[in-house]
Amino acid sequence: MKWFNRLEEALISFLLAAMTLLTFLQVVLRYVFNSGLIWALEATTYMFGWMVLLGISYGIKVGSHIGVDVIVQQLPPRGRRLVGLLVALLSILYAVIVLVGSYNYVDTMHTLDIEAEDIPISRWILLLALPIGFSLLLIRLAQAAWRIVCGTQTGLLLADEAKEAIDLFLNEDGKAPR
Repeated sequence: MKWFNRLEEALISFLLAAMTLLTFLQVVLRYVFNSGLIWALEATTYMFGWMVLLGISYGIKVGSHIGVDVIVQQLPPRGRRLVGLLVALLSILYAVIVLVGSYNYVDTMHTLDIEAEDIPISRWILLLALPIGFSLLLIRLAQAAWRIVCGTQTGLLLADEAKEAIDLFLNEDGKAPR
């Protein structure tokens, strides 16, 4: 899975860099040369969609999603695992529902063969981000559920912003600055 993780990270990084460069180029063309690329906004929008939908599954992997788990953390380990498994299974159900809907939507766009507004590409190709992104999310959620069942994880990994803020506030010796 290391190659898959690297590919996922590389795609997200590439999309962010391409969006930034394209937007910068568009600003320079518009305000310096009174010109612009007709397709830039639509291309940036689709790249942003791809980045977000790939990033959702990546966020599950690295534990960067925000969640409120103050009550769950008060439970004993077995209770945390049960709640974690329930959350993972409900999230898998959600991912399956959206995956099926996105597949049907992309299939309809394929049947209609509509092109994008400003880019000469069939829209269904650009919209593949939906089923691909939710398939990846489903895989990451299934991996997390399996780790919960095996006991190597108690729940979905969540970002602990309060702890990170406290850690940033405290000095290296663990005391608040004066």
